[in-house]
This record gives sequence, structure tokens and C-alpha cells, in this order.
Amino acid sequence: MNTDYSKKATNQQIRERFDKDTERFSNLETGQQTTIDAPITMELCTEAARYANPHATQLLDVGCGAGNYTLKMLSKIPDLNCVLNDLSLPMLQKAKERVSSQTKGNVTIIQDDMRNLNLPDNHFDIILAAATLHHLRDDNDWELMFTKIYSALKPGGSFWVSDLITHSSDAITRLFEDSYSRYLETLGGPEYRQKVLDYVHYEDTPRSLNYQLALLAKVGFGKIDILHKNSSFAAFGAIK
Repeated sequence: MNTDYSKKATNQQIRERFDKDTERFSNLETGQQTTIDAPITMELCTEAARYANPHATQLLDVGCGAGNYTLKMLSKIPDLNCVLNDLSLPMLQKAKERVSSQTKGNVTIIQDDMRNLNLPDNHFDIILAAATLHHLRDDNDWELMFTKIYSALKPGGSFWVSDLITHSSDAITRLFEDSYSRYLETLGGPEYRQKVLDYVHYEDTPRSLNYQLALLAKVGFGKIDILHKNSSFAAFGAIK
């Protein structure tokens, strides 16, 4: 896919926006309101992880933000050792504060681009990635990230994603763009809708659900499942 990403936001620009928004992202009602069905997909991803890995001890949360997904995971499997990754240091500091109060396990933070993560092989039971993979750019980025995650999971470990997605046909793209626009207007009117659509266009380069399911298979996952899809958002994952 030979696409020019030069006009897209840099890591620094993305980080600066999130640095300023830590408090909002510490609350599911406000931090995830632009994601359709955010409470449902959080519940499904963490329940899927609990069913797949009920005796888990090691968790990685990629693009953890203020820690909402890890906190939900800890409510289902207590005292996990948690590795939290994000571009934003204020987000990570807030996540560590919140998560440390809820687990007796170790809590480690890594401030870095997810593509730079140096992860141990066969180490994690559960890896979560919520509303973060859409910041990956070209196909090499996507394959690199999925390969890293596959390698870092223990055999039987699981990877769960909740994210913005694209669609293959122009007609279906228009259908769900219109649907999402109407949803955003219900949250804050036309100005809010345009603000969100502008930063999605500037910051994000999502891929289709079909693309990501195929990539999971390509890097080695054998058990791949879709948990939920509504408009331009989906929850899905795989077990190694």
C-alpha cells in the first residue's frame, strides 16, 4: 500500500494532544465517548481474555492511556503483573497511579512508540490494545507490531483489540462515515462532530477488520475471533 503519510500527525503532535487530556481519559464516560459501544467492547475484550487465560499473571496494555482497560482486566483477574505502554508520560503516570492501587503485582511503565517496544518472547498471558493500533502507518508498521505481539505472548496467550476500522468498498465506507457523523452530533452537535472528524483524519490511519484478521493469521495466530462490530468500530482478537 503506497500511501503518502507525510501530512499525518507526528508522534510528537499526537503525544502533545494526549498529554493535555489525561483527566478526560481517566473516565470511561468521557475518555471513550467518541468510540461507539466503548463499554461493550471493553467488557468483551476483558471477558474474552479472562475466558482464554483464567490463570494469567502477566499483562501488557499497548497504548494504555490512563489505564481503563487494565483496571477492567484487574477486576476480573486480580493481582496481575502489568506492563503499561503509551506515548504520553502524563497518561502513563496516571495509569500507574490508578493500576498500582488495584494490584499486588508489579506495575511497569514504558513511554515509547509501540513500534519500538522490545518485548521478551513467550512472556505475556494477555495483551490488550484499545484505540491505539490506528496510529500505525504503513503495512510494514502493522506487520511489525502484530509480529511483536505474537512473539511476546506465551503459547495459549491471547491478544484483544478494540479500535476504529475502515471498510473495503466506497459505498460501505460512506455508510459508516455518515453513521459515525450522526453519532458524534448526538454527543456535541455539528462543531463537536467536525472537531473529532478533523483529528481522526489528521492523526489516524486505521485498517479494515478483514485486513487485521488476515494479518493475525499471517503472523501465526490460529484461533481468531470477532467479538463485536458496530459502524466503524470493532473488537476482535486471537489466541496463540
